[in-house]
Amino acid sequence: MSTNEQKQKFDCLAVTHVEVFPFQEGPSMGHMKGLATVVLNDQLHIRGLRIMEGENGLFVGYPVDPFFKGDYFRHLVQPMTRELREHIENCVLEKYQQAIG
Repeated sequence: MSTNEQKQKFDCLAVTHVEVFPFQEGPSMGHMKGLATVVLNDQLHIRGLRIMEGENGLFVGYPVDPFFKGDYFRHLVQPMTRELREHIENCVLEKYQQAIG
C-alpha cells in the first residue's frame, strides 16, 4: 500500500457508535449536561466526552489529564481537524437531543 493510499485510509474517520449519559437537571452539575462515549471506525473507543452548555449553546468537551500541573488543561484526546471535531460534535449532540427528548 502506498503512502498516499494509507493517508486516504486514515483521513476518513467516522463515528460508528455513540452513547450518551444525560444528567438529571440540578444546580450541582453547572454547565455540564452529560457524558458521552464514541467509537471511531469501529476501532477506537473514546470515553469521557463532556456535553457542556456554553454561551453559544451546547458543545462537546474532550477528556483532560487530571494529573497535569500547568496553567491550562492538557487534553488526553482531541481531534486534529475541524471537520472531525464537527463530525464528532454533531453525532454526540444529535444523540443527546434524542436521549432528552
